[in-house]
Amino acid sequence: MLGVHMRSLAALLLCLVPLAALAQRAVLVRPNRVFDGTTLQLHEGWGVLVRGERIEAVGPVSRLQVPADVQTVSLPGTTLLPGLIEGHSHLLLHPYDEAPWNDQVLKEPLALRVARAVNHARDTLEAGFTTVRDLGTEGAGDADVGLKQAIEQGIVPGPRMLVATRAIVATGSYAPKGFAPEWEVPQGAEEADGVDGLVRAVRGQIGHGADWVKLYGDYRWGPHGETRPTFLPEELKLAVDVARSSGRPVVVHASSPEGIRRAVLAGAETIEHGDGGTPEEWRLMAQKRVRLCPTLAASEAMQRYRGWKPGEPEPEALRAKKAAVRAAVAAGVPLCVGSDSGVFAHGDNARELELLVEVGVAPAEALRAATSGNARMLHMENRIGEVKPGLWADLVAVEGDPTRDIRAVRRVRWVMKGGAVVQKDGVGK
Repeated sequence: MLGVHMRSLAALLLCLVPLAALAQRAVLVRPNRVFDGTTLQLHEGWGVLVRGERIEAVGPVSRLQVPADVQTVSLPGTTLLPGLIEGHSHLLLHPYDEAPWNDQVLKEPLALRVARAVNHARDTLEAGFTTVRDLGTEGAGDADVGLKQAIEQGIVPGPRMLVATRAIVATGSYAPKGFAPEWEVPQGAEEADGVDGLVRAVRGQIGHGADWVKLYGDYRWGPHGETRPTFLPEELKLAVDVARSSGRPVVVHASSPEGIRRAVLAGAETIEHGDGGTPEEWRLMAQKRVRLCPTLAASEAMQRYRGWKPGEPEPEALRAKKAAVRAAVAAGVPLCVGSDSGVFAHGDNARELELLVEVGVAPAEALRAATSGNARMLHMENRIGEVKPGLWADLVAVEGDPTRDIRAVRRVRWVMKGGAVVQKDGVGK
């Protein structure tokens, strides 16, 4: 009887071999040109050979060793890029002109927010952003962890996610606010203070699945509503040390000079927003190689919600923000490309690239920052961010040449994530 079982098992394994081979069939992607994620010049006439979930070979099509049974995907008129990387997203939020932040946190059921987030993930992927760093669920607990798992298991489509769960704030500093003091109102992040509180919060979030630990280094909680630091320098340093001991990097929301300075000295790897940075903070960030994620798109969106329209004179806050980003770039501060999508519509993530170019970043430099640059920021440079053999086959084809006109990144023709094609504009699997 045992021999019969062994023969049956052997027959089953023989049947599975052709199926496995079929799953590894090579795909040759043939655009007009390739932006590899690091070199600023485009490679004309290149092709990319994909097998399984990885890139197998890249180079001039005439020099590639292409198997006879290769499946060819022709993409005339396009530029092929590494999958774009969104450095600052909130998939569990939707635009504030649809529902104010307070209403989303306090009135929308968790199931409703997760259902929206499923659509947001799909829209982000179809826009060519194959990886996102999601920086806080804003009152939705650890739902980002479950969404990440659903994407990884193929239950719903979406980008690769690195998540921060709830984010950490100093007690009394965050929101929602404005309620009678006798009521305990649910917060948009986790409150924690001091040695015991911060250690417990950081470790708890890591235990729940956080890939990054996010802290709010300042917030609008000064005596007159101005932005002031939240955590003391030693509290920030403690949180960074606890996170690093588990291999997690720390990201800090900071908009004031002192908030930025404390976060950089504590060991934060990226600073989000940075609106009020001065030359002193930019020099410090450049020296420490701490990245600035300016979220220009969210700043612009907030001004639109307040009534400003493009073409009108820019509000002072937006002019100051753009000037700060120009100064940071001039000082050599490395950029993280992150839009704060969720404040505005998911799938419109390219707005951040357009605004970076508007403030003076060359289109090719902006693209490099959003691909190989963001991959290094995420400590994933050996997996994503370049069109390079051995890396995951995360690829996006856009119509035109985005190194000349950055708006071409909106004209997405075709998206591949990990070797799987996302059907787009009539170009299928």
